[in-house]
Amino acid sequence: MGELKLCCLGVSHKTAPVSVRERFAFKGEELENALLTLNSLPGIEECMILSTCNRVEIYFTSRKENPFSQVYQFLIDKKNADLEEINSFFYRKTEEDAVRHGFYVASSLDSMIVGEPQIVGQFKDAFSTAKDLGTAGTILCRFCETALKVSKRVRTETGISKNAVSISFAAVELARKIFGDLNGKSVAIIGAGEMAELAVKHLVSNGASRVFVVNRTFERALKLAEEFGGEAYSLNDLEEVLKKSDIVISSTGAPGYVLTKENVIPALKKRPGRPMFLIDIAVPRDIDPSLSDVEGLYLYDIDDLQNVVESNIKERLREAEVAKEIIEDYVKRFLRWMRELELAPLIAELKEKAEAIRLEVLEKRLPKLDLTPEQRQEVENITRIIINKLLHQPITSVKKKATESEGRHQVVQFFREIFGLGKE
Repeated sequence: MGELKLCCLGVSHKTAPVSVRERFAFKGEELENALLTLNSLPGIEECMILSTCNRVEIYFTSRKENPFSQVYQFLIDKKNADLEEINSFFYRKTEEDAVRHGFYVASSLDSMIVGEPQIVGQFKDAFSTAKDLGTAGTILCRFCETALKVSKRVRTETGISKNAVSISFAAVELARKIFGDLNGKSVAIIGAGEMAELAVKHLVSNGASRVFVVNRTFERALKLAEEFGGEAYSLNDLEEVLKKSDIVISSTGAPGYVLTKENVIPALKKRPGRPMFLIDIAVPRDIDPSLSDVEGLYLYDIDDLQNVVESNIKERLREAEVAKEIIEDYVKRFLRWMRELELAPLIAELKEKAEAIRLEVLEKRLPKLDLTPEQRQEVENITRIIINKLLHQPITSVKKKATESEGRHQVVQFFREIFGLGKE
């Protein structure tokens, strides 16, 4: 048998469209059945499946020379796929590449949006399922535990998950800069754009307490207001709503400006000392851009928000470079541990052989010596010390050499030959 390898066969948003990814997804009972089937295949020692909307990845260990062939056939049987399709969209990673990739995935460096938090929970769930079913053993358990530890360090020691990278979150970030604490702040949504609704949801989840929904169609306003536990108004009540609103998000699709100096400034005067944050997500714009010159008003349009997002994405990518340095250290540590684990049976065999020789010699020689029990014990101790000291350097050297990526198989083979140990 060959050396044990950690492998990853996967497809993601980087290699395939959603139509392909969803075909290969595993959910619920299907995931459990797939894991058990995969784990029963000859040569597959451990396995885990990570299945999300953006990726399907199979992590497994094998000693086979071509470890992927059986997993290909598994996908062909389970998903009615063909080999050409798998070769076109799937990536294959082994050993160091597989370890690094897994750590990148768990730390969200491989995500569609770098730094997104959902992948950590998804990775934990995949690991938990494999562990519960008994398909994750010593290697995958250590791999997943290390990946989650790496992910935690990346999030706490870098700014990879800070700063908004969506229009709706950018609105929240800007609102915090203006108001500080959003608790108790009121939000008005004018129109019914999907992006505006999402921004309101984020503002509410970050502390905003009152929501006013203004729409040309009152029934539509009423329906949306119910979702937020808010109040519904028609466009005729706009000035009244503005007077009560700290944050106003407009997305109507109207041909002209909905918010102008004529209706905004009178409302602003009725809230002295209280600024108003205007967010224009509409194209064409809903809010007269000249309002940006009015004291006490903070106006941002879709381009301003997009600039915030792009700046934050660049910042996350800079932080990702710092994260990669953290990850590389853990990749080396894990590979060293895995290779030392592979050496354990070899080292145990050497120690057993040395002990057998020691006992054989003592059994022949000790009866010829007239020793007291104390002297006999001292001879036992001396021979054990000699064996331990003699083996220390060869064992230390083979561990060091065998953990290097180049030529470790030859090192192990040479070690076996020198000490006359059994064949692999």
